[in-house]
Amino acid sequence: MTDRKTRLAVILITSLFFLWGFALNLNPILIPHLKKACQLSDFQSALIDSASYIAYFLIALPAGLFMKKYGYKAGIAFGLLLFATGSFLFYPAAEMRHFGFFLFALFVIASGLTMLETAANPYITVLGDADSATQRLNFAQSFNGLAAFLAPLMGGKFILSGKTLSEAEHQAMSPDQLNAYLNEEASSVQIPFILIGLVVLLVAVMIWRTSLPEIKEEEEEVEQKPSGSIWGEKNLILGTTAQFFYVGAQVCIRSFFIRFADHVAGIDEKTAAYLLSGALLAFMVGRFIGTYLMRFVAPPRLLAIYSIANIVLLIIAVITDGMFSVYALVGVEFFMSIMFPTIFALSIRGLGEKTKIGSSLVIMSIVGGAFFPVIMGQVSDISSIQTAYIVPAVCFLVVLYFAIRNSSVKSVTLGTSH
Repeated sequence: MTDRKTRLAVILITSLFFLWGFALNLNPILIPHLKKACQLSDFQSALIDSASYIAYFLIALPAGLFMKKYGYKAGIAFGLLLFATGSFLFYPAAEMRHFGFFLFALFVIASGLTMLETAANPYITVLGDADSATQRLNFAQSFNGLAAFLAPLMGGKFILSGKTLSEAEHQAMSPDQLNAYLNEEASSVQIPFILIGLVVLLVAVMIWRTSLPEIKEEEEEVEQKPSGSIWGEKNLILGTTAQFFYVGAQVCIRSFFIRFADHVAGIDEKTAAYLLSGALLAFMVGRFIGTYLMRFVAPPRLLAIYSIANIVLLIIAVITDGMFSVYALVGVEFFMSIMFPTIFALSIRGLGEKTKIGSSLVIMSIVGGAFFPVIMGQVSDISSIQTAYIVPAVCFLVVLYFAIRNSSVKSVTLGTSH
């Protein structure tokens, strides 16, 4: 490939990191919005995360098989088509105001995102000099962080209306008035998701028309079979469990942030969305600061310190009220920043020929994002959204235990982020 074509290819693949980061981080906007538009409980609204994150568990292996047969370029194009299709399905879902239809659309989008994530990380490493592969990967991942910051900002501006009816206002409305209000709320997702779908389609066309190198898989050595069962790798299993709990905690904290801000500090949904955007900026900044600190502090020790900080901050968020409680959650975002890549790196350390399957297990543990928000929603319905934040606090106890078990490790190589 010429330098010009290589630059174009890098730009297009880097855009994928932005696109899936943007889509996933719209969920914290959709949860309070569809809760209102479709008149849902907290438990039901949490199924928005379940529909998204269950795709990582169900589609990851089929995506790998698809790309093994048809190539990474075809996999990326197909993933983008699924992404665009799911985005376009938001229009009829909103027209019908059918929550099940919304969940199906989200699952289709997430299936496309799974294919993009499966392909983009290895692809970005082969587009250019091998010596700068890690630098290109980190650069591309920074756009994922940028998307996480922009998604709630844009979603708050163009999707959330800022109008939330009290119980008394609900009761005062006639059925026709209430129906008109709910239809208006639901329709606000139509234009944004149509635009997202069109942008994704445009990227798909550009990807298909661009000359991209095909990744050649390393041939397996027949005589070099993994020694022993992967299930015998105790640290990997513990790390996979810790990642399952961590991703669950991360999704819980973000997904109910807007509801939490309203409950403890009376903050309207638009302002809360902007605060969430600031919290995700703190997450991005924390990633850089945490990576720097690892030059002086062993990764497991820093992971343990950050886990303790998050548990303390979540207890503060649960037992206090007002802006202090909201700022505690913002602080949690900062201290979550290094957790996914650190747990990942510690989990697969020393696996040798089992590294590939070990990595797949840790990635599949992202399904924790489908599981814990539902539990949190159920706790919220029984008690309150504030009390429900004890769920992610318990999750961080598991991360802390994993960090302590790895306390003898002095350094790791961070490469994967989420």
